[in-house]
Order: sequence, then structure tokens, then C-alpha cells
Amino acid sequence: MAVVAVVAAALSGCGMLPGQAGGGGEERVTGTLEVADPTTSTNSAEPVATAKATEAVPAERERVIARREVKASGTDLTVEITGLRRQGRLSTLTWTVTNNGDDRWQMNSDLGDTPGGLGLTVAGVSLVDPVNGKRYAVARTAKQPRPSCLCSEYDVFTEPGEVLPLHASFAAPPPDVTKINVDLKVLGVFSDVPIS
Repeated sequence: MAVVAVVAAALSGCGMLPGQAGGGGEERVTGTLEVADPTTSTNSAEPVATAKATEAVPAERERVIARREVKASGTDLTVEITGLRRQGRLSTLTWTVTNNGDDRWQMNSDLGDTPGGLGLTVAGVSLVDPVNGKRYAVARTAKQPRPSCLCSEYDVFTEPGEVLPLHASFAAPPPDVTKINVDLKVLGVFSDVPIS
């Protein structure tokens, strides 16, 4: 709970994707997306580095918002988004990945942010608001040399039949955004996921 309070108090700024000029105010995504950068505070450019990023957030098993069968690295998987909840200045995505194949799934850093030093985490997933042209990155609680995020870590391999519960927290979209696209990298993009 302290993690959420610390990060919620620190979330604010938006920046542009690296190497792209700022457009701002677009009604449609036209190749330029603003990226919500949850590592800086409104009072300081210093990253928030006081929270452990991998606290367990249980998947909301009572209902499935979106479901898809996918094949990743030759393995049959079921992906179920079980929650996307707005809580103050944070929104938290929960989902599961089930290995339906006969062999283990080698995930490598397929969901991570390797350049950011967060390879075996889900720090590479994002929320995309196509109406306002914004991409929300996973909240970071520290930068290099000891990067961490408000998101799940995972092992390189997921065994056959294993259900892997995952979560990631982001800066919350504006209250008028009630649906958003969820980009799960190699697991695909889920469109119009409702925010509760």
C-alpha cells in the first residue's frame, strides 16, 4: 500500500517517444504518441526510488475482461486480462498467461524493457490511448544502475499447464478515458479494454 501511495504522489509528467517531435493535442494517433513518464514528480525531476517494484498484485479472478489464444515462440498460450482499475493517479493492469502447449515457453525478455535494464519484468507493456495520442509506460520506481518498476518479474521459462499471474501499474489516464488499448508486446494488442 505504501508503494502505491509513494508512486501516486510522484506521478505526473508526460514526454514524447525518444527521437520524435512533440505534437500534443492531436485527436488521433498520427505516428507521434505522448508517453506518460511516471518516474518524475511535479516538484522535482528526480526519480522516485523508495519502493520495491515487485510486490504481488493478485489477478482479479472473478471475471475476465478480454481473452485471446496466441502463439508465442512456438507455444500455444491463453492470455486473459482480468482487471484494469483506476485508483487515484495510478491504474493497475492484471492478466494471466496460461501455457497450453506440451513444452515450456521460453519467454526471454519478450515482455520486458531490456534497454531500461528491466528484461525479466513486464516493464515493456503499455497502455495506448489512440483518441488523445498517448502511450502510458509502466511506472518506474528507480532508474539505472538499479532500475525497478511497479510490475511483475518472471522466470525465463513457463511450464506446460502453468498459469502465470502478472500485473503492471501506470499513470492513470484522464477520467474521461473509459476504454484503452493494452499493448502486451509479443502477446498482442487488446483493443478497447474498459477501465473500472
